[in-house]
Amino acid sequence: MSKVNELFDQKLAVVNFGIESFYQDQVKQNTQAVHVDWKPVAGGDKKIARCLKDLKRPELLEKITAANQEALKRILSAQPVLVGMSTAGEAIPDMTPTTILHAGPPVAWENMCGPVRGAVMGGLIYEGLAKDLKEAEELAASGKITFSPCHHHDAVGPMAGIVTYHMPVWHVVNKTYNTHAYCTMNEGLGKVLRFGACDQEVFDRLNRMEKEYYPVIKEALELHGEIDMKVMIAQALQMGDEGHNRNKAGTSLLLREIAQDIYNTHFSREQQEAAFKFLNDNDHTFLNLTMPSCKCTMDAIFDIPYSTVVATMCRNGTEFGVRVAGLGKDQWFTAQSEYIRGLYFPGFTEEDANRDVGDSCITETTGIGGFCMAASPAIVQFVGGQVQDAINYSSQMYEITVGEGTAYQIPVLDFRGSATGIDVMKVIETGIRPIINTGIAHKDYGVGQVGAGLVNPPEDCFKKAIEACAGAWGQA
Repeated sequence: MSKVNELFDQKLAVVNFGIESFYQDQVKQNTQAVHVDWKPVAGGDKKIARCLKDLKRPELLEKITAANQEALKRILSAQPVLVGMSTAGEAIPDMTPTTILHAGPPVAWENMCGPVRGAVMGGLIYEGLAKDLKEAEELAASGKITFSPCHHHDAVGPMAGIVTYHMPVWHVVNKTYNTHAYCTMNEGLGKVLRFGACDQEVFDRLNRMEKEYYPVIKEALELHGEIDMKVMIAQALQMGDEGHNRNKAGTSLLLREIAQDIYNTHFSREQQEAAFKFLNDNDHTFLNLTMPSCKCTMDAIFDIPYSTVVATMCRNGTEFGVRVAGLGKDQWFTAQSEYIRGLYFPGFTEEDANRDVGDSCITETTGIGGFCMAASPAIVQFVGGQVQDAINYSSQMYEITVGEGTAYQIPVLDFRGSATGIDVMKVIETGIRPIINTGIAHKDYGVGQVGAGLVNPPEDCFKKAIEACAGAWGQA
């Protein structure tokens, strides 16, 4: 007992784990203390902790480590190139006039959220398959329309992600691994189809995109030839973009590349100027090119046995979906999408928001977007927070990835390569979830975008994935 008393007579130096209030109490008593932000593995979920332990057996961990290094090598050696444009019906595999592609994992009409329903109905009217919203809603519920994720058709779509037969699409090819990806043209911000708006203003814009702008841009790309998207994205990161929510630099670089070709097409000067203006007036034009660039990059890692690298992250406004490289394209791990923490446009609040939606977090899956927020300090004015928050988010992502980028670098971090290759095992072990910056859609169709902010994938996606990995490769 005397030894214990002697201990309390001495000056204490305390290391506190876990509950921060214990640390704060020590500080108030002028005790020298250090707080360690510790969490139990898998949040204390014993079943998932056992799965992780099983996967970390030396003989299996060696295979997983080698597989993840192979996945990282494929991501870093990818060469995404813009090769041209087509319509979805001409180019996208298994596309039919009655097929509608959507963002995120599979979802049936009856489970679709408001903005996705609105975009579906708008797509049916745009295609001439329905004359008004009432008829479109009935057709969507009839079973005559095939709904399928963009990701099942070599495609990606922002927000609702709706792709219909006649929509123009960019075509990007990963020349290293011959994987192809498609994405629609970006409509702009505000009241647009991808945010669930579906009135005449939206239809008029979509028709101009198809009939007036697309033919000019398609011919301009034919005149120009291939455009190296990897180089262009890398340059944009050096100029203040992050590749998801800030695309001012990337859009400018694209226009600089093809402006002369637009004006060399055979179309009238009026139509040339209209196409140029459409691209130039929309700072998010480049987003719909970063997305397919990242999609064809990540699709190359799907055939690597034992890899725990996340190959896909996406959401349909109802559920968030994850796919893992070593488990193949057919296995989705889903959980309810979370609400976005962010800034709202005047007149809107959190009560108006839909859950997280869109394929655009393929950018974060590849190591840009939210993972490169430190390269884009201005982004905090759009999604909320301070500049230091952006730096902290980018820095934290290194704890859950298998490596660093070579082309995609962050100037403020002394040109360190971006955190690349999300590892399901590290997400579970650290409790750190990937950071995503994104737009906020109104929960009701017909309204459009109401803000932007930050969100994380639900933890259950990664728990389900780690359990499947242990079931496929472990002793369980």
